[in-house]
Amino acid sequence: MLELGIGMFGDLQIDPVSGQIQSPQERLQEIIEEVKLMDEVGLDFFGIGEHHRPDYAVAAPEIVLAAASTVTKNIKLGSAVSVLSSADPVKLYQDFATVDLISNGRAELMAGRGSFIESFPLFGYDLKDYSELFEEKLELLLKLKNNPTINWTGKFRKTLINQEVYPRHTEGGLPIWVAVGGTTSSVIRAGKLGLPVMFAIIGGVWEQFMPLFEVYRQAYEENGHDMDKFQVGVHMHAFFGENSKEISDKYYPLYSTQMNRIGASRGWPPYQRSQYDFGRSSHGHLVVGDVNEAVDKILAVSETFGLTRFSAHMDVGGPNHKDMMKSIEIYGTQIAPKVKETANK
Repeated sequence: MLELGIGMFGDLQIDPVSGQIQSPQERLQEIIEEVKLMDEVGLDFFGIGEHHRPDYAVAAPEIVLAAASTVTKNIKLGSAVSVLSSADPVKLYQDFATVDLISNGRAELMAGRGSFIESFPLFGYDLKDYSELFEEKLELLLKLKNNPTINWTGKFRKTLINQEVYPRHTEGGLPIWVAVGGTTSSVIRAGKLGLPVMFAIIGGVWEQFMPLFEVYRQAYEENGHDMDKFQVGVHMHAFFGENSKEISDKYYPLYSTQMNRIGASRGWPPYQRSQYDFGRSSHGHLVVGDVNEAVDKILAVSETFGLTRFSAHMDVGGPNHKDMMKSIEIYGTQIAPKVKETANK
């Protein structure tokens, strides 16, 4: 079965003339309203990212998810992602177990390395340990989920001896996903562990990810995991409107400004309209347009990769709240039903 949902980073709106940044307080209130609407229109899941920068509102996804759990009934609530490398797995587990209990078993935790590196110096970690930190902390996080009493020794924190960790998540609850970009070793690790994977397809031609999907499936199968429990998803930048040209023209300035803002620190060339238009084409990474365009691309991607989950990353560049609500409504009431009608036959 294919699940459809939304991922967000909590982008703050930035005035293009004055440069004034929206207050995090206002944006957080908007996010709760948006998640409430996602639940009402029947979307399957919501994921919120973790950032430690002035242009994002959310540094602690679990707090936002706890708030969202009180205004929703059915939608799954997860991080997208929790930066595991710079977190304490014990505290992270406790926080998400608490959200799981508050939400009656709807919490999920998606572990990743993050899009930015600010959390490493902020929490006292060295970037030279980037890969080792993630691997060790993922191992501990999985043990914490499966064992209320922990005996564990690692490199980056003190040994745990017969340590009890509470509260515990609901029975059968708190799925742990792993988010990956294009790193083969990360994909193989997740497959060996039998963990569901979310691939971030945020540039280029989406079909180019096929080798990574094949490697993941092979690692999953060869390590004896149950294919009936196999789960894999993609995360793609998306925005929806009633009219294709109108929504693409309206969204382009926000998207290009965000790409240039990020690109300035990474040495990217200025973002061009031709890149955006290709991204919106049938082979590109963007799902921006009207209902029919979105349905066609989501179905093409899901059928090609054998997806169980599609995540529309919908707040890139900080669209205003009214446009976000409209996009969510269209996605939930028009796009998702049509996709599911075909995909879940």
